[in-house]
Amino acid sequence: MSIDPAFLGRRDIATSEAMEHLGFVIGEQLIGGDLIVLTGPLGAGKTTFTRGLAEGLGVRGPVQSPTFVIARTHPSLVGRAPLVHVDAYRLGSAAELDDLDVDLAGSVVVIEWGREMAGAIADTWWDIEIERPIGGDEDIADEDLDADAPRVVTIECVRA
Repeated sequence: MSIDPAFLGRRDIATSEAMEHLGFVIGEQLIGGDLIVLTGPLGAGKTTFTRGLAEGLGVRGPVQSPTFVIARTHPSLVGRAPLVHVDAYRLGSAAELDDLDVDLAGSVVVIEWGREMAGAIADTWWDIEIERPIGGDEDIADEDLDADAPRVVTIECVRA
């Protein structure tokens, strides 16, 4: 696993630009075989994080949410591993994730909504949870999901 341990733990992210930058510096460190599982509510910043990660990895864009296609592959422009960006929200099981036939060993794989499935496809992965304000006075209306609001990001290394 290739992420510097200094990135583990909780951190406050104030803006979408800062979220993208965090993704960028992590993306610079990743190698083929790295699996990242992103968890967070709608509008948390999962795709924004992945956009920065893709830039740091040096892959072809644009990076968009793979919600309707389930998985997008972004080839490297600089001779590094490709990025496979998966949205597991509509998948019913880890078997359906496995059916996508993703090159886990040769790619950097980012799976949104895949926390419950990760252990079926890997022994070790990076678990990144992104929290955005919800409820009470800090509630974000649906139309403001992309608003530039503070987030909390927690990064852990998980071993199955």
